[in-house]
Amino acid sequence: MKIALIGAGNLATVLGHALYNAKHDIVQVYSRTMAAAKQLAERLNAVPTDDLETITNDADLYIIALKDSVLHEVIGKICPNRSEKLFVHTAGSMPIDVFRGRTERYGVLYPMQTFSKTRIVDFRNIPVFVEANSISTMQTIIGVAQSVSDNVQELSSTDRRYLHLAAVWACNYVNHCYDLAAEVLQKVDLPFDVMLPLTDETARKIHELSPREAQTGPAIRYDENIIEAQMQLMNDNPKAQKIYELMAKSIHEKSKK
Repeated sequence: MKIALIGAGNLATVLGHALYNAKHDIVQVYSRTMAAAKQLAERLNAVPTDDLETITNDADLYIIALKDSVLHEVIGKICPNRSEKLFVHTAGSMPIDVFRGRTERYGVLYPMQTFSKTRIVDFRNIPVFVEANSISTMQTIIGVAQSVSDNVQELSSTDRRYLHLAAVWACNYVNHCYDLAAEVLQKVDLPFDVMLPLTDETARKIHELSPREAQTGPAIRYDENIIEAQMQLMNDNPKAQKIYELMAKSIHEKSKK
């Protein structure tokens, strides 16, 4: 299938490589900066552009992988006069209805994973959640998704919002906790990699136990002496103290259910 990739960020880069390796023809890569468009386009044997006015008509599928705040604007610019084309976005929290009234064939292709340009992951293991405005369009989107992933599921916009929220908790907020831990370690000149055996085992455990069953630490029994002492170590970071306090209370309350 001929595909125009609208975006050259983390998700677009990893998805673009997966589609290219699945033998799709990536005909064009758009980015707001030509440098970013060229960098990805060269690796996908595509034509780069930084101008939405020059988006090709020679594509069957247009994948919009951009930040949520610009989706409405970009859709409004590239969908008109391409009613026979298929458009999808890749956002977790944006509804399918952003396309309504602007084109006839549209949907969502949401890969649930954390992406970085420098880490090309095995896309076959990534769950991809799809949605479409018609049965025939859904069949096409599922076909594209299955060409890169072994785990493709249909999911409505309403339910996808909850999935994305869960992903933010399980990934983005957990990673922020890693960052806070790294700041604590810096105070005593310890590298973050001393945490890796611990973080790796924590991740492995939830393959076998529920997150609640796997929970350990002083917050479960609400050991006030330890909690208070550790909060005092963060006197220079009141926000981290508050996060710590709220997390401790939440862990303790859930452990009793």
